[in-house]
Amino acid sequence: MTLTIDILNKINLFTEPKLREEILANCQIKAFKKGDVIVREGQFVKVVPIVVSGIIRVFQTKQDREILLYYVEPKQTCMMSLSACFFNNESPSQAVAVDKTEVLIVPTRLITKWQKEYASWNQFVIRTFRNRYDELLNTFESVAFNQIDKRVMEYLECRVSRQEDKKVKISHLELANELGTTRVVISRILKQFELDRKVKLNRGAIELL
Repeated sequence: MTLTIDILNKINLFTEPKLREEILANCQIKAFKKGDVIVREGQFVKVVPIVVSGIIRVFQTKQDREILLYYVEPKQTCMMSLSACFFNNESPSQAVAVDKTEVLIVPTRLITKWQKEYASWNQFVIRTFRNRYDELLNTFESVAFNQIDKRVMEYLECRVSRQEDKKVKISHLELANELGTTRVVISRILKQFELDRKVKLNRGAIELL
């Protein structure tokens, strides 16, 4: 797919004409299918992705379990990738396309250069770190102070608030990975929710009542 000025207008993040010219000359657009790995855990980061459309799930794997860190939505980038490129470190996390996703690919060699030269790029980078910091702090507080059944319900309610119906298409294992727990724990909690008439369990989906 060819990077065009219309795509830059779609994400509408960078205002300086010279910066937009440099993006068009040095970056590219890449499309990913659902489940495609965009950044692998442990690899050296050579590019930083900015989401144009779709969504990216960023997580870590510990002892065969996944720990969700955050989602990257349109007009956002991955803080972990940014951090790794600044210090030439291996990526501490994995980024996977949740749905069909289009990404603006920015070479890491330009990240710090543009930060020094362009105010809108500098603001974008700073805003990324600030927003992710707040998200991760909220996640830490939830894990530290909220019981797992409350976290499950909060997650389901959050997902429902972003869509048109009350069915969340997710398996028990996927939900366990999202919340950093086990499938057995999730199945027990959801069964109790069903007995309490808070949810209805369907194959591959959970419906809030």
